[in-house]
Amino acid sequence: MSQNNNPSIIYAGLDIAKASLALHLAGVDYALANTTAGRKKLLALVGKLANTHVVCEASGGYERSVALALSGAQIPVSILNPRQVYHFAKSLNRRVKTDPLDAQLLSLYGERCKPAPTRLRSACERELCEAIRYRRQLLEKLLAERQALDGLEFAPLKREARSLVRQMETKLEKIEKLILQMSKEDQALKAKSQRLTSIKGVGELSALSLLAELPELGTLKSKQLCALAGLAPHARESGSKKSKRHIGGGRDAVRKSLYMAALSAARYHASLSLFYQRLRKAGKPFKVAITAVMRKLLILLNLALKFPNLALAN
Repeated sequence: MSQNNNPSIIYAGLDIAKASLALHLAGVDYALANTTAGRKKLLALVGKLANTHVVCEASGGYERSVALALSGAQIPVSILNPRQVYHFAKSLNRRVKTDPLDAQLLSLYGERCKPAPTRLRSACERELCEAIRYRRQLLEKLLAERQALDGLEFAPLKREARSLVRQMETKLEKIEKLILQMSKEDQALKAKSQRLTSIKGVGELSALSLLAELPELGTLKSKQLCALAGLAPHARESGSKKSKRHIGGGRDAVRKSLYMAALSAARYHASLSLFYQRLRKAGKPFKVAITAVMRKLLILLNLALKFPNLALAN
């Protein structure tokens, strides 16, 4: 019998804040500090009961050290998207919000929905993810500074802005070199990156961005993966009304990486280029056509990792 179907599992709700932990375990509430000592006390409390499964929300990174401590003690933990918990609370008509009540809600969510344990990333994967996200933030700031520079006329300000842009470009170059070096030092990461970049249109930084932001790549079915990336078209139908389907939700960072790769693939990947041109000739707008290419490309990337020996046409 799988863990999720085991009626003896005790789902412990854990609300995580920067400085505190609110635990609801077997009907009892505990208030702990989110410190090394507090996490040790948490492990002692949870470890007393057999078959305990901790359920918490992603909380801006504050959950990482707690999840790692639980994983190190062989205690399964599910890290939920806060939106899931929000809608679950709405379905129960719950409006009052406190840390202990949130912990109780998470415990109830576990009992009702039986979430699968979250696979925690290795140290290398976490470092890559941090570097990729830092690069993305730097790119956004650099774009903003370049736009500001274009709008300046006062000479001293233009000199300062140019200097800042050059500094940011130098920093970006260093970060990108660091990311590429990280991929060469980890053999598993290197093999996955090489497999992804074997598909025309996918550069090394795009491949690493996808591996960092979409660790499920190569493990899920195509439809599940497209939904995670926010590329699955959602039906909007009611009675005789049938609206156009639109994509939405999912991981914005994944879509941005796929968008850049899809632009290149639409030109240089033989089958994807033909697919794109066929859609455009059929009168599909650019956004619709390139989104369809993104979906096709994501499916190819998933197959590339799922079946390493499969020959993929370019």
